Amino acid sequence: MSHAAQSAGPRLADIAAQAAVSEATVSRVLNGRPGVADATRQRVLAALDVLGWERPARLRRRSEGLIGLLTPELTNPIFPAFAQAVEQVLAGHGYTPVLCTQLPGGATEDELVEQLEERGVNGIVFLSGLHADTSTDPARYRALAERGVPYVLVNGYNEAVRGPFVSPDDHAAMRMAVGHLADLGHTRIGLALGPLRYVPSRRKAEGFTAALGERLGLREQEAAAYIRPTLYSVEGGQVAAGALLDQGCTGVVCASDMMALGVVRAARERGLDVPGEVSVVGFDDSQLIAFTDPPLTTVRQPVQAMATAAVSALLEEIAGTPVQRTEFVFQPELVVRGSTARARG
Repeated sequence: MSHAAQSAGPRLADIAAQAAVSEATVSRVLNGRPGVADATRQRVLAALDVLGWERPARLRRRSEGLIGLLTPELTNPIFPAFAQAVEQVLAGHGYTPVLCTQLPGGATEDELVEQLEERGVNGIVFLSGLHADTSTDPARYRALAERGVPYVLVNGYNEAVRGPFVSPDDHAAMRMAVGHLADLGHTRIGLALGPLRYVPSRRKAEGFTAALGERLGLREQEAAAYIRPTLYSVEGGQVAAGALLDQGCTGVVCASDMMALGVVRAARERGLDVPGEVSVVGFDDSQLIAFTDPPLTTVRQPVQAMATAAVSALLEEIAGTPVQRTEFVFQPELVVRGSTARARG
């Protein structure tokens, strides 16, 4: 096609052929006339995109505004899964997400918030941020509210922060995981956990302790001996597994799937078969976990439901109906795969 022909704009015949509609329909869509089904209109606009023509200005989607999404590093696949779900829901409401990742040695959460405010965001979604860390000062969120920036906090409840929280039920998650291993005949069950200054870690420790009491009759002090806080990583799981396997644990519950992969690695390094000699349960269930070796039994976070609730709460705040200090708690689900089996003997 010559440059002259190209600059003359798209030919109705080409668009009609690409969209499999009549030229009259294309004309109606391009001129913004009524009487075209929504699905047909989308087909015509998609044909323009495929042919490389720009959509007429009046047909371009106007953004409702920017929403900041603050997330920890993206190496743990649960965070990109959350980010993607939140972005999808935001896009459905016409908002443009701005993803800010807290990389080691990079900008702090406070610096990222400052940058988002400079860009005039309409609101912020905090995913596993400082709100989840009991050692940090919650005054930063009060100040944010005073400056009129709506926000919602995912994964980590803080008494001192007014605003909507969205969390999975960590107590229920531990009941499911411990219950599953106890049903398989395991009597020595350990917990590989992240640092105890994080709210989700504390809640999992509480839930685990209660579950060992209910299912195996262990007192709180006895249960505490089977809890190993390290780091939320493959390496953290390996370190925790070393101690728990030394204590004779045949079942290990983990606070993340990454930790669970570390436990599997540690067991194998000792020549122990998973699940023949050691059963392992993860937590999160991000997409790749079904394909590990063995496929991981895990407790699934309801990511889609949590993302939808987080965005809904944020949009309520943006609309001027502030949600008071509320925590929306979502039920996780046990997904049984190949990393757990009946205890030997």
